[in-house]
Order: sequence, then C-alpha cells, then structure tokens
Amino acid sequence: MSAERDRLNEVPKGRSPWRDWGPYVSERAWGTVREDYSADGDAWAFFPHDQARSRAYRWNEDGLAGVCDDRQLLCLTLALWNGRDPFLKERMFGLAGPEGNHGEDVKECWWYLDSTPTHSWMRWRYMYPQAEFPYERLRDENRRRGRDQPEFELLDTEIFDDGRYWEITTDYAKASPQDLLMRITVRNAGPDTATLDVLPTLAFRNTWSWAADEPKPLIHVDGGDLVAEHAELGSRRLSGSGSPDALFCDNETNAARLFGPDAPVTTPFPKDGINDHVVSGAATVNPAQRGTKAAFHYRLTVAPGESATVELRLTDTDGGLGKDFAAVMAAREHEADVFYAELTPSGTSADEALILRQALAGMLWSKQFFHFDVRRWLQGDPAYPPPPAERLAGRNHEWVHLNNRDVISMPDKWEYPWYASWDLAFHCVALAHVDPEFAKSQLILLSREWYVHPNGQLPAYEWNFGDVNPPVQAWAALRVYEIAGDDDFDFLERVLHKLLLNFNWWVNRKDAEGDNLFEGGFLGLDNIGPFDRSRLPVEGVLEQSDGTAWMAMYCQDLLEMALLLCRHDAVYEDLATKFFEHFSLIGSALNTQGLWNEEDGFYYDVLRTDGESMPLRARSVVGLLPLAAVTTIGPDTMAALPDFAQRVQWFVDNLTPGQEVVQHRESPIHAGWRMLSIVDEAKLRRLVTAMLDPDEFLSDHGLRGLSRRHLADPLVLEIGGVTETLDYEPAESRTGLFGGNSNWRGPVWFPLNYLLIETLRVYHRFLGDSFQVQSPAGSGDEMNLGEAADDLADRLIGIFRRRQDGTRAVFGEYRLPQQDPAWRDLILFHEYFHGDTGAGLGASHQTGWTGLVANLIISRGRA
Repeated sequence: MSAERDRLNEVPKGRSPWRDWGPYVSERAWGTVREDYSADGDAWAFFPHDQARSRAYRWNEDGLAGVCDDRQLLCLTLALWNGRDPFLKERMFGLAGPEGNHGEDVKECWWYLDSTPTHSWMRWRYMYPQAEFPYERLRDENRRRGRDQPEFELLDTEIFDDGRYWEITTDYAKASPQDLLMRITVRNAGPDTATLDVLPTLAFRNTWSWAADEPKPLIHVDGGDLVAEHAELGSRRLSGSGSPDALFCDNETNAARLFGPDAPVTTPFPKDGINDHVVSGAATVNPAQRGTKAAFHYRLTVAPGESATVELRLTDTDGGLGKDFAAVMAAREHEADVFYAELTPSGTSADEALILRQALAGMLWSKQFFHFDVRRWLQGDPAYPPPPAERLAGRNHEWVHLNNRDVISMPDKWEYPWYASWDLAFHCVALAHVDPEFAKSQLILLSREWYVHPNGQLPAYEWNFGDVNPPVQAWAALRVYEIAGDDDFDFLERVLHKLLLNFNWWVNRKDAEGDNLFEGGFLGLDNIGPFDRSRLPVEGVLEQSDGTAWMAMYCQDLLEMALLLCRHDAVYEDLATKFFEHFSLIGSALNTQGLWNEEDGFYYDVLRTDGESMPLRARSVVGLLPLAAVTTIGPDTMAALPDFAQRVQWFVDNLTPGQEVVQHRESPIHAGWRMLSIVDEAKLRRLVTAMLDPDEFLSDHGLRGLSRRHLADPLVLEIGGVTETLDYEPAESRTGLFGGNSNWRGPVWFPLNYLLIETLRVYHRFLGDSFQVQSPAGSGDEMNLGEAADDLADRLIGIFRRRQDGTRAVFGEYRLPQQDPAWRDLILFHEYFHGDTGAGLGASHQTGWTGLVANLIISRGRA
C-alpha cells in the first residue's frame, strides 16, 4: 500500500490531521449570495469584481492557488503583477451573470494538475499574459454579442499567440500535517527578457469585524519570517527563499475608495494597501510591519525560455526553509506517482492515465471552505447596521436553520462556488476512488440537521436552497459503498435513516394529485423543456417522467440499502418490503397514467390543466430516465429473507402493479434472479434504439441532452396564449432561462450519461448476450447492452483523449491548446460539451461530475 494510503488510514472513519490544510480557498467570493446584503437580491451588482480587492469578505476568502486550514482562519495565496495591469492579479477575473452573453463566465487560463487526497502533494498552473490583461475588451465584446453567438474568451483575444506570457506553476508538499512547503516556478515563455512581481500572501480571514468580542489576530516580522498569531489556530511561521521585502496591510475594507471620503476609516492600510503600493508606489503598507494581511514581494527578471523559482514554508515550528525542502518535495511527488499508479488499471494508455489523474486532481482541488449562517445573514451582524427589511421575506428566508461551516466539494470554485446537492452526489462517486471516507462524510454531511430542512428537503444551492434537485443521494451512497468495498454498514445505516425523512418529503410535497406521479420542477435540468418547469405558463400540474423515474429509482436504492442491512439486522426486512411495494406503485403509474406514449415509444412530461392532459412531446433525456429505475434481486437474498420473499410473491401474484414491474422472464445467465424495472423488454428496445440513434441522442462524444431530431422539427406549443418553442441547441443556451449559463437542449452532460451507462450494464447482467441492439441504430451492427455501455464510455473518454492528429475534442477550434506543447496536455473538465463536436462549454473547471471520466477509465480497465 502506498504512503498516501497509509496517511488516509491513520484515522479510520475519522478526521485525519493530514486533511487539516488543503486547497479550501474559493476562486471567487465576490458576487455570491453570502456576500449579498442588498434589498433586491442582486448579488452581482452588490459586490462586483472591482470591489473585491478593496472590500473585506464576510463569509469566506478567494485567491490564486490558495490553501488554508479547514476552518479558513489563515490563508496562503498567490498575487502576481506583470507591470502593466491596473491592479494585482489576486483572484481570477470573470464576467458577472448580467455581463456575459451566456451568463457568468471566468476569463482566465489555469489548471489543477495534481493532488493526493490528503493534499500532501498538489500542483497548479496558470498562464498570465505579459501584456496588459484585456479586462475591458472581454467585458465589451461579450456585452456586444447576443445569445446566438459564442462567448468571447481570453484565448480569442490572441493575447498568448506571440508567446508573451508567464507560465506559473505552484507546487505544494507537506512534510507533516502542519508543515507545508510551497514552490512557485515562473517560466518566461516569451521572446524577450521580462520582469514579474510575485507576492505569496498570508492573510487571516476577517472574523473580527463582525463581532466586537472576536480577538483580532496579527501577522508580524520575526527574523525575516512572517509570523501569524491567532487565538484559536496558534502561531504559524512563513519562511521564504532569498531576501524579499515584507509588505503589510489589514484585511479590512477600504471604505473611502468604495463609499466616499466621508466613510468611516478603520485602518490607514486596508485590504488593497499592498496592491496600491506595488502598482503605484502609494504609502499604503504599514511601515511598522504589522497587520492581518502580509506578502513577501519578489521581483523576478527572467530571460526568454528560462525559469525562476521561489520557495516558501509555512509551519507551526521554528521556521526556515530547512535542508530537507527539496527532498520532501521530491518524495511527495513520487508518492503521488505511486498512488495513481495503483489506481490506474494495467493496460491504460499514458494519455488516458493523464486524463484520469487530472480529472481526480480537479476533484480534489475543488474542495472549498463554505460558511453560511442564514439566520445571521438575514438579520445582519451586531457590529453593523441591519440589512434592508425586504431581506426577511426574500431569498432563503425559509432556511433560517441552515448554518454551514465545512469543507465541501464544489461543482466549480469560480462559476459555482457553492455546493449543489445533486452535483455533490456525483462528485462523491468519483471521489470514492481516491478518498472513500471523505466521500462518505460528504453524503452524510448534506443530510445533517444543520443542512436538511426540518420538513425533510435537502438544500439545493445558495441561490435558492428551496429549489428541487433530483434525489440521487441514495444511489450515490450505494456506489460509494461498492467502490470502498469495506462493508461499512454503519455508513449505510446512517445514510438510510437520514434519507427516510427526505423520501417522505418527496412523497408528501411532490405528488400533488396523490397518484404516484411526481413533479419537482426543473430538477437540475435547467432549460430542457419548452418553458421553465418550475414556473408553469398556466395554472396546472406538470407530471414529470424524470421526477417520477427519480422517485422509482429512489425506492430501489433504499430497497437495496435495506437488503444489505438485513445481513446484520433483520429489522430492515420490513423497510425492504415497503420500498419494493412503493416502487411497484410508482412504476405502474409511470406506465399507465399517460406518461408513456405508445405511438412514439417514449416517455413525456404531461401538463394537466382543468381536466385536460397535454403530453409535452420533447425527445429529451427526461424520457430516457425511466430506464434507470432498474435493479435485480438474487435467489440468495430471497432465501435469506423468507418474510420478504413471501410478501414479494404475494404482491406479484395479487396486485397488477407488481406484475408490471417485476420481470419474470428467466435470466439466461442467472437462474432464479428477478429484475425490478419500469420498462419491459419491448419498451427497453424502443428506448435504447432512440438512445443509440445518431439522428437523435447518440453523438460521437456521448448522449445528447435533447434529440437532434428537434433541429429540423422543433417542439412548438401554444399555451395560455403564449408560444413556447424547444429546438436543438448543441452549444451554449440561446434562452435566458436560469440566467442562460447552462444548456440541456443538445449538449452532452456527464452525470446522466454515466447513470445511463450503469443502467445498460444492469440490464446486460440480467438479460445476457442474447439481447442485442443495433449500435449505432440503423447501422446493421448488433451488440449486447454491455458492449453498448462500453461504446458510450469510450465516446465520453474520447472527448479528452488525444486523437490520431494530436488534437483533443474538448479544446474545440482553439489553436494554442491543440498545437502548443506547453498547452496540449493541460485538460479542462467542462460543465458540458458540444453535442456535435465535443468541445468544452459552460463552466470551465466544473470537474465535479465531469470528473466521472476517471470512473469510466477505471471501470473499463477492471472489467
């Protein structure tokens, strides 16, 4: 077992001290709900990017290549200046939601290249232009473009094309849990000698401004080191190579700059003091060399093609770089190599091993300290004036119990620097391969009493905790349990008990007619329908194929948990029976109450108004999701649980719903097995045929969210005097739904692709090789469902894999990453991918569920 596995196992099922420090600093804290104290809830306008360098954050910090302790008391980040920009590069720049032609969007080039799960070793890289950063050009061009045009990115400015940029690599290694080494390597990629200011920055998160009784920490100089003193954290010492200047200010708001000369001044050396001093020579750093924010100032002049290095060490001991600096760095990098070599299946190509490692590195770098006390946020802080009264009836006012202060896996630390419940479930399935204990803790955390609403609803995300995400936590818990392979019944038991409350919330709140057909609204699929499914254009109820399928699947997952737990506690046998019967009722309703369209061979949402029913004949993944409600029960389980077996048999023999969803066809490869499935073989064949049709869902890069059939045949509805249209949009969204920053109308998304691949494997295990389908549909080539799943997995991996001509689909038409050796192996794991070309779209660091590509590589290699 590798040294990294040993570190993970030091505290089994506990909080390993090796996780105390990590990359828990956000890429963006401005423009978030937590920092919004406005009356109208316009978070982007209340705290824009221009204020970020000058205004202290209330809830968490942001920064470049940032690390901190797991309570974010002390942060170590990186600031840079190319000598031309109007301010230091201290955080990633991007457009606020209203500024972008497709919503918020980061406009920088950086990558998470490596990380072990304990963050004993990490690598981060950033490309910084030597010319002035084109802030205004990026704003202006994206403002000019309409939704029918692509986003204007930094690469489109051609600012890198002559090679005049800095390649900045930051490596971290831990000598011990409290001893962190940092190495910053800057390479001048340009043709001329150039100078770069590098400022490793140590700052306390501002906790003292919001409460009068909070002791204020201090950073000061001692023997050339920066010494940080904190009442809770204790003392930390940052040592640096060479003889840099030490610059000090306070992590407090520059009120005069933001609010006018009459605003009260708390310090003459505010948060932007180091910035103003370096950029314009202002006397805004404390000559006494004391404060709550400090930086070592290095000014590096580097010849073309050459590199310079800065070394630092943050420790709770006596300080100094230490003679072991190089040895520790080399050892931790080697241990990371060993760790990933153990994880990578034999026979995996070098290119796919690189994809796997960078995908999981991005998952691990995307952890963030997330702090949000909704009651205090609504009421305001004692040391400050109360927020506008409108807030008490505004966003999230029904979630006053929610008080989060944890390290959580984020979808994207810039575009989505907040957790989302269904994203997090998929994250955990990928994270389970590298850190199963962390994955388990995340699933449990989200259902703890300071997260889940007293009524049982799980929080969705900070823009609206009350939105409804698909209930995938039970599915994820089972996958994590399987991947961990440790028979952790305590974990399953904790998850099951907590999810029972959530399951009942769904049954009581999202089945309006009591007919076992479920609503739920957008369910994480944003604009997949012709209108916002959370806000119907007419009075009525939208009974949803995906909402109902998710609930059928929820029943099956809780059933599987109960059956596993029956091995050591017979009391769960009753629960198993309950969820078997409930699944049967839901599955029957999905097939018999209008959601299945026999003529089209597809499931649709149905809008019911004034006694009338209107099927919304959209060929989308909504109609494929009923496939995913499938599981199998073996003869050994039935033999070990006679009461459960007897009840199942009675239910099947006497109640029609049971007959419809329990397949009695003898498995050709598993005698005595039963398959619980919403679809019979006829429906399965019709749905899979549509799924594998290149003119519908099958692309070269996986399954599209919407059938390509709607390119020539858009869905047009006349509802309540309004015309609603749904057509195939393979790239960015052309609608403003949900801010226009994501699109389910044609692109390829990883989470549902991954789920449907798993689904095909379940059917194949039961039906065997004799059940054949054409893939691609119409090609005449027959394959079984396991082979079809393998083919889909390969298409998804192929988004990132280098092709014969050396290009990668994910890079689209951008020349630099396709051709330049310094760029072509730096991979971004986007939110979604062009439905025809596979180019990356949406949030560029949404490693979250796109990190599931690692699972596809691992499972294929171990099949």
